[in-house]
Amino acid sequence: MALLEVRELDAGYGDLQILTDVDMDVAEEEYVTIVGPNGAGKSTVMKSVFGLTTHMGGTVTFAGEDITAAQPEGVIHKGLGYVPQNDNVFAALSVEENLEMGAYILDEMPEAALREVYDRFPILEERKDQKAGTMSGGQQQMLAMGRALMLDPDLLLLDEPSAGLAPDLVDEMFDKVDEINEAGTAILMVEQNAKEALRRCDRGYVLANGENKFVDSGTALLNDQEVRQEFLGG
Repeated sequence: MALLEVRELDAGYGDLQILTDVDMDVAEEEYVTIVGPNGAGKSTVMKSVFGLTTHMGGTVTFAGEDITAAQPEGVIHKGLGYVPQNDNVFAALSVEENLEMGAYILDEMPEAALREVYDRFPILEERKDQKAGTMSGGQQQMLAMGRALMLDPDLLLLDEPSAGLAPDLVDEMFDKVDEINEAGTAILMVEQNAKEALRRCDRGYVLANGENKFVDSGTALLNDQEVRQEFLGG
């Protein structure tokens, strides 16, 4: 049984439908990437899983439980973490206060989880008293990922984690995602750097116009001539 199952999902915003009959699976500890052109509906899939869109049809099941159209505050209790592309840190709070916010649903601060985040992102411990808004883009992205990991999610949703990063930081960000996955957390990621994402992931989905177009291993999609010509720039 897949950890996440999306079946015939129709979703959008208000009366505007973006997704049509989208199917998607993520197995336990699997690393899955969604690629496709701008406006394909990639981020809308993420937001729909996390309860941030208008549900119009289909189902979303997580760990065997129907979470279709569930609210985000309920979804995080079930083992889902989400890192949006934009506005993903509390700029006026310190690094450590941001991480504490990641565990706000718990009665006590999970010190072991905080220690693990600091071990995974040493720069965050070095800057723990610094205001998040004064950090670089790459450091803010690491902070957003660290905050999402504070509840030790079974599945982490990442929306364009390399967006806006300097080229020399992109590989470092991908390496961090690899490490999180290798530690046992399943990943569902939308990524603009499609070729690199497909090289690293277990499986990929290609979306276009809000619909499934291709699904295969990352390597197979990279080697598919039609996919390369239509979606990966040759």
